[in-house]
Amino acid sequence: MTPSGTVAEHRLAVNLALGSLQLSNTGHDDFNQGQISARLPGSDSFLIKSALRGFSEAAPADMIAARIDPDEPPDRLAPPELPLHQAIYAARPDVNAIVHSHAPHTLVFGALDTELVALSHDAAPFVDRCPRFTLTSNTILDIETARAVADALADNPAVFLRNHGGVIVGRTLRHAVVAAQLLERACQLQITALATGVKFFHSSSADIEAKNAYIYSDLAVKSYWDYQVRAIKERSPHVREWLSTVTA
Repeated sequence: MTPSGTVAEHRLAVNLALGSLQLSNTGHDDFNQGQISARLPGSDSFLIKSALRGFSEAAPADMIAARIDPDEPPDRLAPPELPLHQAIYAARPDVNAIVHSHAPHTLVFGALDTELVALSHDAAPFVDRCPRFTLTSNTILDIETARAVADALADNPAVFLRNHGGVIVGRTLRHAVVAAQLLERACQLQITALATGVKFFHSSSADIEAKNAYIYSDLAVKSYWDYQVRAIKERSPHVREWLSTVTA
């Protein structure tokens, strides 16, 4: 087994399964819909959650290998929105993981005629950096539409799919999974504030910059991921078996 082969693929599959459970625990479930994927280091391939599994039940064995090239025949268990991931990976060499979900507050906020502000810490990474894709609200099934989503995403960390959900990307799997949770919470809190009908305040640009540098530094993101993995191990002992198969 080489670092770019089976060992790396298994490690990535375990972490994708852990990321799936984190998403499930924070409101991203919608039956078996939604995807999580991550690049295989040093290759033109990635792993993506099977079409038949939801976030709440995903295991390492449910992670399907796929190629970035859309002309490559897909695995029969690959999700229908595989082109969405292919197009983003092709357009964004800096992106190594993608989450697409129908998290309810993200979906609702994407349909509102207002912009996200830093009402809470959670919104700091997304202020002026979460555009809307409005070409269609349908499932992204073809590479042309997927490339249009990638164009709308541009160099941002996330994009709302209006009336559909959200797409969140990251330099690492940890960054993408944590960011997906932050976006959902940021949307939930702002929707709650808007519903009061009362004027509310939000963080300054200087505070937003400081929050991104400190609260969402690489070290902080790792600590948020590790915290959730510990919680999952406590609630789901079978996960310990997955972790025992990979080295620290």
